[in-house]
Amino acid sequence: MTEDDPLGPLDPNFAAAFERDVRRPPCQLYLISPLDVTGGFADRLARALDAGPVAAFQFRVKDVDQHEAARLAEPLQRICADREVAFIVNDSISLAKRLGADGVHLGQEDGDPREARDALGPSVQIGVTCHDSRHLAMEAGDAGADYVAFGSFHPTTTKVVKHRPEPVILSWWSALFELPCVAIGGITPDNAAPLVAAGADFLAVSGAVWSGDEAAAVRAFAQVLGAKG
Repeated sequence: MTEDDPLGPLDPNFAAAFERDVRRPPCQLYLISPLDVTGGFADRLARALDAGPVAAFQFRVKDVDQHEAARLAEPLQRICADREVAFIVNDSISLAKRLGADGVHLGQEDGDPREARDALGPSVQIGVTCHDSRHLAMEAGDAGADYVAFGSFHPTTTKVVKHRPEPVILSWWSALFELPCVAIGGITPDNAAPLVAAGADFLAVSGAVWSGDEAAAVRAFAQVLGAKG
């Protein structure tokens, strides 16, 4: 047992025996912005969203005040709205409310889902980072989250990695709970398939898309999801 996950270790044989439940919706792509969304990023976002199916886009910027964050977010939010892609704000309940965003994604230090629900209303999507912890995920579900996110499954340059779950946690979650789960962390078209097979409902990706040709990357993910979802 660990401090983060007092439920004890998962049986690694569970994932090997797991087959994705065909009754669950196919796995979908969830884009996360780079930290720098200035310059021509709006055009890049439009190209990415036009290249293949994307369920959601998370606006993630750091070290800017809320006024500047809102200014940067508004054109990106319009691009998402025009394409019926959910616009999710990272970390900030207040910014999500200011923008009328479709959702907010909360880290463990960013507030409680109940607080977000009270502030944002019943229709807004609330996601919670749960690292590698089944305990945190169940707590988030009990608090009213709409999805839980596990990761980082692979090394990533997007943020400092402190937690490295195994895909079996996706299998365990999807076998027991209807609430969607998101896999995050260093996911590329080349390593995505095992996470989809393990039970991920969404793949949250950033560097694999924005570090190169964003349209080609989205098309590559679409092939993986079409084949494995």
